[in-house]
Amino acid sequence: MSCKHRDYLSREEKLRRSYYEVLRDELDQFALEYSLVESYNNFLKVRNPYPFVELRELKPRARIPTVESDAQNSFLIIFTEDLIEKKHKKYIRYFDANKTTKNNLLRHKSFPDVENFNRDMKFFETRDFFSLLRSLLPIDYALLIQKRHNTMARYALTHFHVRIDWPITEAAEDLARDLRYISKDLYEKGDEYAEDFQKKFFEYYGIPVLAGGRRTAAIVAARYFSSFPGIATIYVSSSESRALLRIDERGISKSVLVRLEENDIKKLVDIAGMNLNNFSKNYVIARQRKNYICIFNVKYDHTLHALPSEGGRLRELKPDTNWLTVSEEQILPRPSVINHPPIPFKMVYS
Repeated sequence: MSCKHRDYLSREEKLRRSYYEVLRDELDQFALEYSLVESYNNFLKVRNPYPFVELRELKPRARIPTVESDAQNSFLIIFTEDLIEKKHKKYIRYFDANKTTKNNLLRHKSFPDVENFNRDMKFFETRDFFSLLRSLLPIDYALLIQKRHNTMARYALTHFHVRIDWPITEAAEDLARDLRYISKDLYEKGDEYAEDFQKKFFEYYGIPVLAGGRRTAAIVAARYFSSFPGIATIYVSSSESRALLRIDERGISKSVLVRLEENDIKKLVDIAGMNLNNFSKNYVIARQRKNYICIFNVKYDHTLHALPSEGGRLRELKPDTNWLTVSEEQILPRPSVINHPPIPFKMVYS
């Protein structure tokens, strides 16, 4: 995503961005907990083995199994730095009918505690914000968190059941123009060329072409918000991928649960400079016999083929080139832990 760099912000805008990033850190931890840790516990409750992601699935262009499970928590959250202007409602479908008001929530049976709803719950700073967020996540489509109107830096969960209606072809065309694979129209070089680029559009965001609805909506939203001056962060969790995909101005990352053996734990303990007991307390989600369950995070960078061309020159698409490369791999602390950092640990190509 491209947004206005911090160096070009006013002091007021810098303060707002700093506040946004603090709130985003909190949302990161909530999303990890709900997507991964609570999903793992869901599988335990129904006595089904957890379907751990194979490391090969984290490689760029990997083929991912399409097996789904109701025990995996799925959701789509859009968190924008700025208020979304009304002109964007054509493609980002937020209206009075899907505002987070008590009357609107009464129409949705999946919202369990509407009688105790109060209007302050939707504000990020309030104690009950994450309770409200959690209760709305099972509802289809996206949840929208954005800056409130006429406030410098107060954020709220303003809308639920938000559809992303920008066509994939238009999103792909927008990216193709930016990267100079076309001059204007996606089909200007023929149907096959357009189809090939749409496949690369999915690869650009790290998901397979046949990805389900939430992940497809997530990458279309990511592309749509890429032209905004403010930051937008997209979180999507799906039962197919068993992963939390996060897209923001810095790029793409995926977080999954991994099962580590004792040899791996010994290496991690040495890297972190702590004893096993301290490591288990701060990084281990669960134990499976001799194995340790941890959160593994992978960050990706775009290759030269997925960056704007030098000098803005038009170029030809080469479908066989890789558009993503693994840039960072790390074991994350448990979501509730605040005083321990991620531990660098390479696994994808080991």
